[in-house]
This record gives sequence, C-alpha cells and structure tokens, in this order.
Amino acid sequence: MLYREAGQFKTTYASDQAIFTIRQDYWFVVGLVAFAVVVPPLTGSQYLMGPILTQFLVFGLAALGLNLLTGYAGQISLGTGGFMAVGAYACYNLVLRLPEIPLIASFIISGLFAALVGVLFGLPSLRIKGFYLAVTTLAAQFFLLWLFDHVGWFTNYDPAGVASAPTTTLFGRLAEAGGPLDFLAPVNVLVSGPQATPEVKYLVTLAVVVVLTLLAKNLVRSATGRAWMAIRDMDIAAEIIGVRPLRTRLVAFAISSFYCGVAGAMYVFTYVGNADTEAFDLIRSFNILFMIIIGGLGSIMGSYLGAAFIVLLPVGLNIFASTVMGGTLSGDVLANLELIVFGGAIIFFLIVEPHGFARLWQIAKEKLRQWPFPY
Repeated sequence: MLYREAGQFKTTYASDQAIFTIRQDYWFVVGLVAFAVVVPPLTGSQYLMGPILTQFLVFGLAALGLNLLTGYAGQISLGTGGFMAVGAYACYNLVLRLPEIPLIASFIISGLFAALVGVLFGLPSLRIKGFYLAVTTLAAQFFLLWLFDHVGWFTNYDPAGVASAPTTTLFGRLAEAGGPLDFLAPVNVLVSGPQATPEVKYLVTLAVVVVLTLLAKNLVRSATGRAWMAIRDMDIAAEIIGVRPLRTRLVAFAISSFYCGVAGAMYVFTYVGNADTEAFDLIRSFNILFMIIIGGLGSIMGSYLGAAFIVLLPVGLNIFASTVMGGTLSGDVLANLELIVFGGAIIFFLIVEPHGFARLWQIAKEKLRQWPFPY
C-alpha cells in the first residue's frame, strides 16, 4: 500500500521531532495547500471563494483559537464572539485612522488588542473554573458587544452603528509610489473596498490561516503546549511538577484571543466587508464551540473539520432539497434544519466519539497503515 512508513528511517533529532512523522502526510498537506492556492482562483467562482472557502477559513481560525484554550488548556469559554469583535473593531479603526500601516500588520496588532482583552477576562480563571469560568467569559461577551454598540467612536459615529471596511491595500500607503516600501507597489493589491476581487481576499485569508495554523501546530508541541495539557488533565498534579498555573492559563487566554481577534479582523476585511455587533453575538460563540465539539477537542485538524461541517451544512441541505425534493428550502426551514442537525451531531459525537471527526480520521489512518490486517 501507499500509506506505509516502512523504510523511512529517522537519522536526526530534527526528523524524529518533525510535525509529520510519515512522509506521505507531509506531501498530502503540501498538495492540499497547493490545490487550495491554485484551483479555486482558476475556477473564477465568486460564490465558492467568498461565502464558502473564505468563510470556512475565517471560522476555522476562530475555532482553532477556541480549541487552543478549551481543547488544549481545558479552560471553558463562551466569549469567542466578543473576542472576535475586539479584533474586528480594532482593525477597522487602525485602517481608518492609520492607513499607512500594512493590512497584515493591522491584523497582527488587532490580534494583540484581543489578546490583552483576553488576559483581562482570563484573570478569573486563576480562582474559578468549569461552569463558573464559562459564566465569566459569557459576561465578557455581553460587555464587549454593549461597549461597541454604545460608544460611537468604535464605528466612527456611523448612524447605523456599522463599521464598513475602508478601501485598503495589502501593504498600505507605505508601498505606494514614492513611499519607503515602493518596491512592493507591483504586488500592493486591493484587499477591501468595491474594487477588491474575491480571489485576492481568498488568497490573503488563506496565507494568514496557513501561517497561523503552522505556528499553532508547533506551539502545542512545545513546552507551552505540554503545560496547557498538564493543566487540563490535572491542575494540582501539574502545579506539583513545576507548571505555573497563573502564567499557563493567562498565556492560553492571550494566544486564544489573539487567534480569535485575527479571525474577527479578517471577517471584516476579507469576508463580509463590515463589522456589526450582531455578527459576533452569543449565537456566533456557540457556533464556534459547536465546531470544536464536532471536529474534535484538542486537535488542530478538528478545528477545521468542524468549521467545514458547520459552513457546508446549509449548502448540503440546499443541494439535498433541490435534487431529492425538487426545490430549494426557505430561510426559516433551512435555519430550523441546521439547528436539528447541529444538535443531533453534537449528541452523537458526545456519546459515540467524544473526540469528533479528528478521531475518526485518525482511526481511518491507523487502519490504512495496517491494511489488509487492521485490528
């Protein structure tokens, strides 16, 4: 069979500690990323790159941020939507008031603002946990949305309370002709605004997600990630062996909020084009929580599998209705069917396979490696 590690000898410590221990896994991921970069833009389908792929990448990154906190560090959070809102409004104001800053830098700074807010609301985790910590993060969700609704500065005093993404380029005004970064002018493309193309938005989102996912994969394999998992499994024993609960939990909240903040910033500038508090409400927080439950807690891949399930479910239901039932579903029927399927999937995975789609994928790989004699 093609999926075997026979003959792949590890001769250095670096190869032994590689992310992909089997060469086939490495080339599969490389091929998948290359496919994502080349094929969707060539199709020219705005619907595929916008409402499907870009949405999947943005919410997958937000789910990854929550998974780092809940799946790896064991800290329950219901305020993901609020932290995404922090990144969204921070990036909007950065681009609006400091247009010279490159958009990628604005994404990073927005994530840092969200990280600071995450640390602030993560302080109660030092004394409480479980249900009470979830209530604390829920309070953060309500407070942050109230703040963005009632302080007009965040939306530049827009009468409708909506922060529409201004027209901006990838490297900002610094890369315009005559600027200090004018050598980047040929690739300083529009990312947001009426003239921005779905292909550019999709590719920028994909690049950010790939880089941050690689960083997250290395992070959970580092001493920080092992400390998170020790706190998650048994905090008292972890403290006895030298893990510092204060630092470990706050770092988890900070990094998780950073990822959610970057996802919120991309939601505004590469996906929807505006920031509205209704887009980051409690339902959004629950949807992202559902993603990591269905995809798999404590799994990088599970975050994206769960996001794919949530994003593709409405599309699949409409395709089923058009092919089997001979018509499309109304918005109300589709919304109710989504809730039914979400609830059923969560109950199924909690009972049958608590580690979600990621565990099913892992089992399939193990059986394939031992074929034709899988146990």
